[in-house]
Amino acid sequence: MTYDFSGKVALVTGGASGIGRSVAVKLGQEGASVGVADLKEESAQPVVDEIAAAGGNAIAIGADVSDPKNVEAAVDKTVNEFGALHLALNNAGIGGPQGPLEDMDIDAYHQLMGVNLHSVFYGMKYQVPHMLAAGGGAIVNTSSILGLVANELILPYITAKHGVSGMTKSAAIRYSKDGVRVNSVHPGYIDTPILDEIPKEQYDGLVSLHPIGRLGHADEVADLIVYLLSDKASFITGSQHVVDGGYTSQ
Repeated sequence: MTYDFSGKVALVTGGASGIGRSVAVKLGQEGASVGVADLKEESAQPVVDEIAAAGGNAIAIGADVSDPKNVEAAVDKTVNEFGALHLALNNAGIGGPQGPLEDMDIDAYHQLMGVNLHSVFYGMKYQVPHMLAAGGGAIVNTSSILGLVANELILPYITAKHGVSGMTKSAAIRYSKDGVRVNSVHPGYIDTPILDEIPKEQYDGLVSLHPIGRLGHADEVADLIVYLLSDKASFITGSQHVVDGGYTSQ
C-alpha cells in the first residue's frame, strides 16, 4: 500500500531505532517532513541521513521525553523547521525494573513512568494545539500487548502501558470532533538487536509465547502505524490495534 504524505509534517519519538526508525523512514519515503527525536541527537542523525539520501526531508532532535520542557522543545523545533505539525508517533520507551513489586527501586519506577507514560501526555499536550491550528491531524501512541494483558513480574511497565491505552481513548474522544484522530498500537515482542544479548533459551521462550511461532519485526508494526497516520484511516480513532502474532488471543 502506498500513501501520499506530501505537505505533511510528522514528529516521531524514539526514532533512532526499532519501530520508531522504521516509521520515520517510511513517512519520509512517502513525502512527509519528519522530526526524528531520540534521547541523543547523534543517535537520530543516521535516520535523518537515510531519509535525506532517499530524497526526503528530516531533522534530528535530542530530547529526554520524560522532561516536559524537552518534549515542548522537540515539537517547537519541528514546527519551526517545517512550518506545521500534522502527524505524531509517541513511541519512546524503556524496559524498566522487573521482579516482585516489594523489591523494586522507587527511582527506577518513576523513571519508567516518566518515559513510558508521562511522555505520551507531554507529547499530546504540545502536539494537539499545532494540529488544531493545521486543521487536523493524527497521533499514534505506542502501547504494548502489556497494555492489554499482564504478568506478575513487570508491574511498572504494564501499569504505564495500560495508562497509555486509557490516555489514548480519552484524547480521541475529546479531539476527534476537531479533526485530530488518536489511536494506540500494541505490539507483541519485536525482534530487535537488543535481543541479541539474551540467552538462546530466553529468546526461544519469548518466541513460544506467540502462536505464530516467531517474534515480530519492526517494519510489520510500522506498516500499521503509517496506515493509522494516513487519511486512509480517516474513520479510525480511539481504538487499540494489536500486532502480536496471536499473543493476546490465548
